[in-house]
Formats: sequence, structure tokens, C-alpha cells
Amino acid sequence: MVIEPGNILLIGSILLLISIIAGKTTSKLGVPTLIFFLVVGILAGSEGIGGIHFANAQVAQFIGIVALNFILFSGGLDTNWKTIQPVLSKGIMLSTLGVLLTAFSVGIFVHLVFDFTLAEGVLLGAIVSATDAAAVFSILRSKGIGLKGYLRPLLELESGSNDPMAYFLTISLTTIVATNHADFAELIVSFLKEFIIGGAIGYLMGRAGLWLINNIKLETEGLYPVLTIALAMLTYSATHFIGGNGFLAIYVSAIVLGNSNFIHKRSLIRFYDGQAWLMQIILFLTLGLLVFPSHMFPIIGMGLLISAFLIIVARPIGVFVSLAFFKTNLRSRIFLSWVGLRGGVPIVFATYPLLAGIGKAEIIFNLVFFISVTSVLLQGTTLAYIAKLLHLDIPSKAKRRTDLEISDNAKREKVQVVIDAGNTAIGKMVVELDFPKAAQIMTVKRGNDYIIPVGSTRIQADDKLFILAEDKHTVELVYNSLHLPAPGIQPQ
Repeated sequence: MVIEPGNILLIGSILLLISIIAGKTTSKLGVPTLIFFLVVGILAGSEGIGGIHFANAQVAQFIGIVALNFILFSGGLDTNWKTIQPVLSKGIMLSTLGVLLTAFSVGIFVHLVFDFTLAEGVLLGAIVSATDAAAVFSILRSKGIGLKGYLRPLLELESGSNDPMAYFLTISLTTIVATNHADFAELIVSFLKEFIIGGAIGYLMGRAGLWLINNIKLETEGLYPVLTIALAMLTYSATHFIGGNGFLAIYVSAIVLGNSNFIHKRSLIRFYDGQAWLMQIILFLTLGLLVFPSHMFPIIGMGLLISAFLIIVARPIGVFVSLAFFKTNLRSRIFLSWVGLRGGVPIVFATYPLLAGIGKAEIIFNLVFFISVTSVLLQGTTLAYIAKLLHLDIPSKAKRRTDLEISDNAKREKVQVVIDAGNTAIGKMVVELDFPKAAQIMTVKRGNDYIIPVGSTRIQADDKLFILAEDKHTVELVYNSLHLPAPGIQPQ
């Protein structure tokens, strides 16, 4: 079967439905559902039962880049700055030095053991150096495992910020292999340029986007997701156009937005969570279609050796050296070493050597695909067991409540507040009040009218606010945000 404009919606919708149903019914095995999306793509491909012929690496790369933008943007929106701030230094070291050490460790091993030049080996190592948080957390959720201390935010930060480094190494080494020329001084300058520009534009676009969302006053709520999509894509493409790292820029801009108050924030975050899942499914289906299973058989032995070295040696080297200057216990380092799951990102990056036409591009692509799948199957199925073995899991009764649970199920305090004339909150939008996340304004009584407020609702004199809060401490924060003296709180 050939994908054509007339049948692309039919084929796409069938593959989406099969993927979701397969993922739902098989997630109890402890393997991330994304791996089943990949399997569905393979089965539907040229050598599968679907017989869909797809071998366009350029299209697959474009789909992968768009999907990664949505995934990174959604991840940034969900990243809590207060949570990751204590582990910021560790996360940056893991996502830069850790990625670099992993790439070179694999590269040297491949060069010494197989018929690869050092540059080709390090290119392969660079491609598989990035981890996939989506795979990790889907397993932890399905098994009901929480993680102690800083491990979860550290994993979130590393996985969200290591893609830019892996991308830089992949592009640089692809160029070196293709031209057979390396200028290390130029590479250092390029690295600094890409990351400084990417970080700066990401921050500026995040602040500019925040102002625009809160002040544009669109008549239709449905246009706000369109606006944020345009801002996100502009951030990536503009940064890439002027020579910065677009992946870093879009992640930073999303963190800035996610840790600020803006109109329709809750609905936008939910929208992007759904979009991220859609993009992950499309990404894995596309990559599955691109793969020819028959090409995997000749490299199984090589792939198993490289996978073993990556898991047992290269990833631990990256983790232990990166965290050598920080106070981190041995059990946590071992767990972080084991969590280095590979997912869809390395497979997307493996299309760059294919399009560059380097000699071992097809072998590298097949190896990356094999390594990613074996990593998820081996590490993914044992992740919960390793967390328990190292005593790093949190018993179910002690798990921290998620924001959703706090938002929907844990409002225990009822508060009524009257905004008197002269209050500094008058004239401000709800989104500008710096309201605590564990509290919510349910209704505003204005005269004889009752208003259900949204982020753009402006507070007026004599408004009576009906508020639900998580606990008494949150009530105090509510009064502080409204610049009111907190009275003695009586149980409701």
C-alpha cells in the first residue's frame, strides 16, 4: 500500500486507534506504551502485514522535529522551577558533560571493537546519548512507583535539557564525518554561540509570549492554543535561523511560561499535554514505518554489544563523573545510571547521517533503532524493580499528591473575601494576582451578578470572592496575594 492524499486520513486514523488500544492493553507489562506505537508502525510498514511503503528519511526527520518541539514545549510548561532549582547544577552537568562523556565512551568502544573510525563511533555515541523521560515516567506511573528526594525533578530536568546537547554533537559530528575535517576551536565557538543564543532567545520569547497572551484580549478562547503554537514554532525556527539551538530555546521559553501566571493556563497546559501525546504517537509510528526489520538481523550481535556497553559502562561513566562534585549517595547514582532509557529522539537524530549521505549512515540508523528498542525493553521492564531494590521508591501511602489531585480533590478551606475600595488588587486581572496554585477563585459576586472568573477577569471594588483553598497555610497565601490581613481561620 502507498500513502496518498486520498487515503492518508484513513490510514492515519486506523494506526492511531490500533496504537492507543495496543498501548492500553499491554502497558501492564511494564514496557512504555510508546514502544507499542513503534511496533504498530513496523507491522504497518513495507515488511509488515500493512505493506505501507515509506522510506523518506527527510519527511520522517521533519515530522520528528515538529513532534520534538511539541514534546519539549509541553514538558517545559509542566516543569516547576521551584522543584528543579535545587538540582539545577546537577541537571545541567548531566545534560552537558554527562552526554559528552557518554558519547565519547561509546565512540571509543565502537572504534576499538568494530570497523568504525573514531569520528563515526563518536557520532553513533552522540546520537544515543540522550535519555527519554516520557518512557521512564510512563513506567513509574503504570507500576505506581514514586521516587525519593530529588530524583524525579533531576530526571525531568536532565531529559528536557539533554536533547540540545545531543543535537549539537550529532550535527557537528555528521559534518566532521562527511567532510573528514575537524576544527575543535570552531566547535567550541559554535557550542557557545548555539547555547547562549538559544537560552537568551528562549527566555526573551517566554517573557514576550507571557505579555502577549495576557494582553492581546482575543475574543475566542479557542484562539489561545493557536497563539501559543505560533509563539512556540516561532521561537524554535527563529532561533535556528540565526544560528542558535532551537530545542533549547523552545524548552526555556516553555519553562518561563509554565512558571508564570497567564490567561487560560490550566486549559492550555491540558491542551499541550494531549498534543504532546499525539505527537509522540505520530513520531513513533513514523519511525516504525521507516524501519526495515530485515536490515536489523545482520547487526543484532553488534547492537547487543553496544547496548550492553552503553547501559553498563558508558551511561554510568557519564553519571558518576558528572555528579562527582556534588553530594549524591551511591544508590541514587546507580539508579540514575540505570534510568538512561533511549526513545524516539535518538532515532530522529539518526536521520541526519542518512540525509548527509555518509558511508555508514544506514548501519548507524539501524544500530540506533536496535539500541533504543533494547534499552526500553531491558531497562524499562526492570526500572520499578531497581527502584525498590535500591530502596529509592516511595510506598503508595507516602506518595506526594499530584497537582491534579490537589486541584480537584483536596480543597478543604472555604473563604469569602470582599475587595474594599483602595485595595491594590482592583483593576488587576486574576492572572496578575500571584494567586497560590493550591487555591482557586470559584465565583465572583459583583452586585447582584455571579461571575465565574477566568484569567482575564479584572477585579473591581466591592467584589466578593468565593475561594476554595487546600489548607490554612494556603488561605494565608491567598490573603497575602490580595494584600489583606489574614483573620483567624475557623474550621468550615
